[in-house]
Amino acid sequence: MDGALARILDAAARGEFPPPDGGVTVVPQPAPRDAGVIAFTAHSVVFTDEDPHWVRATVAALDCDPLAATMNPRFLTALLDRTGRANDTVDLLTVASALPGEPPLALREIEDPGHPRVARALTRRDEVRVWTADGGVVVLGRGVAGRWETSVEVDEPERHRGLGRALATAARHLIPAGDVVWAQQATGNARSVRSFQAAGYRPVGAEALFLPR
Repeated sequence: MDGALARILDAAARGEFPPPDGGVTVVPQPAPRDAGVIAFTAHSVVFTDEDPHWVRATVAALDCDPLAATMNPRFLTALLDRTGRANDTVDLLTVASALPGEPPLALREIEDPGHPRVARALTRRDEVRVWTADGGVVVLGRGVAGRWETSVEVDEPERHRGLGRALATAARHLIPAGDVVWAQQATGNARSVRSFQAAGYRPVGAEALFLPR
């Protein structure tokens, strides 16, 4: 990964975060596709090619807790309106390091651009690869600032059996040694949050990703 946002993400993966000073750092988009906001503890990073002065002025004008201003719906809506982009949700952003050896379950790599998880990944990531296991799917690709990102899907009959955790763990075996893999979970999806944390993914902040319409 390269660029200002990549350096911030690399540091966060090592446990080194921006200062908890209530500040807002504005950096350029790492690619035309990706813009958004990452909120760390008491410090936010807005990655956009919009005017940094507009970003800071809009945040400052909000009548809300300044530590949470960049994730305030009014700021997110203002940024969406200004950029003409779309956003699905605010996610929990988590990260885990690579693990050696083979994944903990049998996987078969497939090419299925019609699978809902794959179709979604192709709008957000490059170099997308997909593996299936009995009852589930794990997707891996290059996302924001070139970082490795993963998502998993578990068939309804297979839920509550630890398969989500196993698939999330598998992604850690599928990335190159010495690298890290990122995953976003919708904060209301408690099952997904539990699965990724059980697989060793550490929460680092919240992320709102803005994509072209």
